[in-house]
Amino acid sequence: MTPAIPLTWLYVPGDRPDVVRKARASGADVVIVDLEDAVAPDRKEYARAATSELLSAPADADGVPVHVRVHTEADVLALAGLPGLAELRLPKITHAASVHHIAALAPGVALCPLLESALGIEHAYSVAAAHPQVRSIALGEADLRADLGVRDDTGLDWSRSRTVVAARAAGLAPPTQSVFPDVRDLDGLWASCAHGRTLGFLGRAAIHPRQLPVIERAFRPTPQEIEAAQEIVEAARTEAGALALPDGRFVDAAVVASAHRTLALAGRTVVAAPRPGGTRPSPSGD
Repeated sequence: MTPAIPLTWLYVPGDRPDVVRKARASGADVVIVDLEDAVAPDRKEYARAATSELLSAPADADGVPVHVRVHTEADVLALAGLPGLAELRLPKITHAASVHHIAALAPGVALCPLLESALGIEHAYSVAAAHPQVRSIALGEADLRADLGVRDDTGLDWSRSRTVVAARAAGLAPPTQSVFPDVRDLDGLWASCAHGRTLGFLGRAAIHPRQLPVIERAFRPTPQEIEAAQEIVEAARTEAGALALPDGRFVDAAVVASAHRTLALAGRTVVAAPRPGGTRPSPSGD
């Protein structure tokens, strides 16, 4: 059965249905069929038709969810009503108005706007809170790097942190990291995932199956983290309000909630994160 907290997301080209089938058996938590960058211009219509056929039947109850990164409105209209579609990824979103437009074309479909420009980052919160169909946001770092003229990877950290904060402020799940482009450099992938985890990302998109185990291990809690979380949760069962552990660590409700999230991630079960103020922010435009 597919884990309720996904950590690995595998991109596959939409014009290669054979590769899509292999991807669904790769161990990835989610498969993302790409109709945008991974498909040549003369193959776009074929990719849309192949993806429509793929999603024409409902996914099995224990199957891998399929998301689609669309390229045009025609893609949205062709795929929106298909029973096998789990989510649409929307590239190059810069304003909340664009999200509202796509939501009107695809009522009821979960949406993930991709922030891939300086303007998108500036409007990160309004995009994240734009519409109830928005279930997540994510970065497209290749395009963002080009737009900002950033050469050193750390130059993207402010944009990464802003994306994480915007997602949380809008009551969404933590965003997934953008892809790591060098499929041979698994050590580099590990280090990059570790850094992303410190920034608040949860899970990562991949472009090759060999990246999946590294991402999985990088974002799963360590045995030490699990042990510490268990200690906190156990202490909270016997004490009311704030408390101090034997080693002097101060524990309050926020720390206990974090410990529960760690244990949920270790077991890959659902723990709903409370929205700020208990409700979703009102939609806003730019």
